[in-house]
Amino acid sequence: MEYDVIVVGSGAGGSAAAWRLTKLGLRVACFERGDWQTPDNYPSTGLDWEIKKRKAFSPNPSIRNMKSDYTIDTSESDIDIANFNGVGGATVLFSGHFPRFHPSDFCTYTLDGVGVDWPITYSDLEPYFNVNDKVMRVSGLAGDPAYPEMKGFLPPIPIGEYGEMIAEGFNRLGWHWWPSYSAISTGSRSDSPCLNLGPCNTGCPQGAKSSTDVTYLPDAMRSGLEVVTHSVVVKVEVTSAGKAKGIWVLESTGNRRFIASKVVVLACNAIGTARLLLASKSDDQPQGAANSSGLVGKNLMLHPLGYAEGLFDRAIDLDKGPQGCCIYSHEFYETDEERNFKRGYTLHVLRGGGVLETALAGLDRREVHWGSSLVKDVVAMHRRRGSIAVICEDLPETSNQVLLDESRIDNDGMPVVIVKYRLGGNSKAMMSHGLTQARRVLKVAALKKVMAFGPVREAGWHILGTARMGNDPATSVVNMRGETHDVDGLFIADGSVFPTSSGVNPASTIQAVALYIADQIYETHFGVLTDGNAIENFC
Repeated sequence: MEYDVIVVGSGAGGSAAAWRLTKLGLRVACFERGDWQTPDNYPSTGLDWEIKKRKAFSPNPSIRNMKSDYTIDTSESDIDIANFNGVGGATVLFSGHFPRFHPSDFCTYTLDGVGVDWPITYSDLEPYFNVNDKVMRVSGLAGDPAYPEMKGFLPPIPIGEYGEMIAEGFNRLGWHWWPSYSAISTGSRSDSPCLNLGPCNTGCPQGAKSSTDVTYLPDAMRSGLEVVTHSVVVKVEVTSAGKAKGIWVLESTGNRRFIASKVVVLACNAIGTARLLLASKSDDQPQGAANSSGLVGKNLMLHPLGYAEGLFDRAIDLDKGPQGCCIYSHEFYETDEERNFKRGYTLHVLRGGGVLETALAGLDRREVHWGSSLVKDVVAMHRRRGSIAVICEDLPETSNQVLLDESRIDNDGMPVVIVKYRLGGNSKAMMSHGLTQARRVLKVAALKKVMAFGPVREAGWHILGTARMGNDPATSVVNMRGETHDVDGLFIADGSVFPTSSGVNPASTIQAVALYIADQIYETHFGVLTDGNAIENFC
C-alpha cells in the first residue's frame, strides 16, 4: 500500500494540512503517536479538576508522563517545554487565544535589521487565514486597528466586568486594546457554544474550543482521511537519490513497519520535527535528513513570558469565561527606536483560576497562611487577582537549539532530546519593559499590591524555529513551498519552518502556513490548482 501523502502529527499544522490535501482528492494518512481524547475524562468534568490539571493533564510532558510522551531534557534551558502528544496535539490544551501574525512579522530584517525575512508575506497567507478562521470557528470583533481588515467572525467572547475594568486602564493611558480573537465557538451559529466555564487549557468537554480533533480531523475523515493512532514514527526513509519514500513506524505491539508514500509531511512541532529529522540518518545524509545546512534543530524560539498581577478591592467575575481569552494590547508590538530593544510584545489580559490555584499562589507569596486563617486568606484573594501576561517576540539564535543525546535512549528507542535555550539580551530588555508597562496598566485600573515577575520557566508553549523556511539552502532547511532543500517530497508544515516568532500566540499562523504548504504540495507533486479547488472554496 502506498499513500499519496503521509502526515506525521495531528496538531495544529498537521491536521490543517491533512484536511486540505484530503479535500483536494489525495489519499492521505495522518500518523499520531497518541490517542483520541475522551471529553468525559477532561478535568473540568469533575471537582478535582485543578489537581488533574497539575498532574495527568499537565502541559509539561515530564510531569504528565503519558505513554505517548517522549523524554525532553530541559536542564540546559531557561524555559521548560509544554506540549501534548495525542490527537489534536497542543490544541487540546491550548487556551484558544487566536491572533494572527502582523504583516511586519514577515519582514523583520528589512524593517528593523533583526531576525530574517520570510520568503512569503502576510498577503500570501491571507486567504488561508480567512479559511482557517472559519474552520476553527473563530470568534472576535472586526476592526482592530492593529491589523489589516479581518471579518466574518462569530460573536466575540464577552469580556465581562473584569475585562471592562482592565480596558478602562488602557483607555486612561490612551493605549491600544481589543477583545481577544478566540478559537472558541459562540452564539447561535455554533452547535456547541461556549458555556464560559473557564479552564479551556485542560480540554473542553463541550467541544466549544476548536481543538483540531473536533474541527479539521472529523471533516477530513468524512472525505477519506485515515488517522492512525498509537503509531510512533521513528524514521523518514530517503532514497540514495534524495527522495522521500515513506516512514518507519513503531506500532503499539512493538513491531516496526515501513509505510510507503509519494510525499511525507512532518508536523510534530519544532521539537518533534527536529527530533525525527536528526534521527533519520543515513549514509547519504549523515547529519540527519534534510540537514546539509547543519541548521536542523537550530534557531529555536520559545516566546519568553512574564506576568504582572494585582488585587481588586472586591471580588469580581474573574473566574467567568475562557481564562486565556479576554482582551489584549498591541501598543508595544512594533519597533520603537526610543526603546532599548527591537520588535515588541503583546500584553495579554488573563482571567483568574480556581480556588486551589488561588491558594497555592497565595502560599508561594506568603499571602495565604496555613492554620486557622487559611480559608479566610483564600477567600480574601479568590476572584480578586487580575493578571497581564507579557508575550515577548523571541529573535532566532543558532545557539538555541534541539539536539539528540546519542548516549541515552528513550522509550521509542531513539536518542533523548536535549533543549538548549538561553534568553538573549534583546529578550531580557523587552521583558523588563513589558513588565513595567503591564504593572502600569494594573495600577491605573485601580488594582492594589501590584507585582511583576518573569521570565517564567514553566511557559514553553510556543515552540518555533528549528527548520527555517528560506530561499538559500545554506541558511535554511525548507524552501518557500515548505519542501526541504535536500530531500524531494519531504515537507514540513508546523512552527518549525518559522524564520521569526512574532509577539503573539502562533497557532493561527501555524495553520495558515500549513494550509498554504498543502497547496504547494499539490501543485508541486500532483496537479494544478484551479478556480474550482482554490482554498477560498473549501470552508
